[in-house]
Amino acid sequence: MPVVVNNIQEAVDVPGEILLLLEEIGEFVLRLEGRSPNCEISLILVDNSYIQDLNLTYRGLDAPTDVLSFNLQDDGTDFEGDSILGDVVVSLEKAVEQANSYGHSFKREVAFLSLHGILHLLGYDHETPEEEREMNEKAEMVLKKYNL
Repeated sequence: MPVVVNNIQEAVDVPGEILLLLEEIGEFVLRLEGRSPNCEISLILVDNSYIQDLNLTYRGLDAPTDVLSFNLQDDGTDFEGDSILGDVVVSLEKAVEQANSYGHSFKREVAFLSLHGILHLLGYDHETPEEEREMNEKAEMVLKKYNL
């Protein structure tokens, strides 16, 4: 169950322990949701400029956002036995802003945003109040497990 974390930005220093935590949380959620050991997710850590470009290209919104998910399994495609679920892109600059705004740690915010994106790849959504409650409950359970 590889969760590959790629830090491709230089705006925010990220301790190695956070990178390892993100891998661990991702792998835990994949196991929790009963995904195959061959299941793969890419978690890409970027700056505001990078995510703003993606947000404009894919959503038509010319502003940075905190997290974007790109699901590669929308059509149920199986890539030679491997389940490549997709990519989660997190802006670390937004994570810093939001951690300060919400009064919690950068580590918790990055974990939450990453988890939120992974849950989207697993089919969770927040379009209705019921869906939002289910997604939030799952996220809170995982954050509590990791004392975040």
